[in-house]
Amino acid sequence: MYVKAPAKINLYLDVLGRRENGYHDLDMVMLPLELHDTISFEHVPNATYTHIVSDTVERQIINHNLIHVTHELLEKEYGYKQNFVVKVHKEIPIYAGMGGGSANAAAALKAFRKYGKIKMSDQEELDFCLKIGADVPFCMKSVPAHVEGLGEKVTPIKVKKQYYVLIIKPKEGLSTQKVFAESDKYELKHGNVQDVLKALETGNDTLLAKSLFNSLEEVSFTMCPEVKKVKEMMLKDGFKCVLMTGTGSCVFALTTNYTLAVSKYIKYQRKGYEVFLTKTLKSKIK
Repeated sequence: MYVKAPAKINLYLDVLGRRENGYHDLDMVMLPLELHDTISFEHVPNATYTHIVSDTVERQIINHNLIHVTHELLEKEYGYKQNFVVKVHKEIPIYAGMGGGSANAAAALKAFRKYGKIKMSDQEELDFCLKIGADVPFCMKSVPAHVEGLGEKVTPIKVKKQYYVLIIKPKEGLSTQKVFAESDKYELKHGNVQDVLKALETGNDTLLAKSLFNSLEEVSFTMCPEVKKVKEMMLKDGFKCVLMTGTGSCVFALTTNYTLAVSKYIKYQRKGYEVFLTKTLKSKIK
């Protein structure tokens, strides 16, 4: 069984506050991408544990944790006894703010449940996903969405256009946990999510360029100055809609101009950057 695990980008990320338990209230707009990891699941009936392998040792160490967490949580809460050989082909960059670990966890949960015939109500699934990670509920749906709270409120949204997405991954990555911890020392700015939602629904790219927002950008710029350098370079090269996604370190540009996207993709590759050219997944809301 093969499952795709799509990456995501944040067109809007507003940190509204920090709860006493350390978690943050968020207001986000996220789009899933055609860029994805591919995960195969081979059911091994007599196996006593689930074995996970990846393309590279480096990526295996970093990205497989949430798949293990998902399987272990199923064992703990549902008495799950099915075991597998799981093989992950990575395309989503790591320490990038693109939800690779959460996407892998969501894909694994779907596969494990199918083999084990585990039924969950919508609320049970949501509660289970939040125990794995804040982006997992979104990744389970993998549709353009307005995401609120701790990640538990996922509202599908209309997106009029399909965009080419050019992504640059600086050499240095950023830990989500460390960025949020550092952000607690800042007085963060806030944006206007309604402008982003309106821009996407109407296809108003001028409004979209003005309203893209990530309150963690300044924090991440300080921790990794290369992120700011990349964003400024992409804006200078003619892209209007440019933003750091998640906690970084990836920076993306949205455009409907394929020629521009391809020409700059080649340019950035020649500069030695890790570059990705993909598209947004189409909205399922008409």
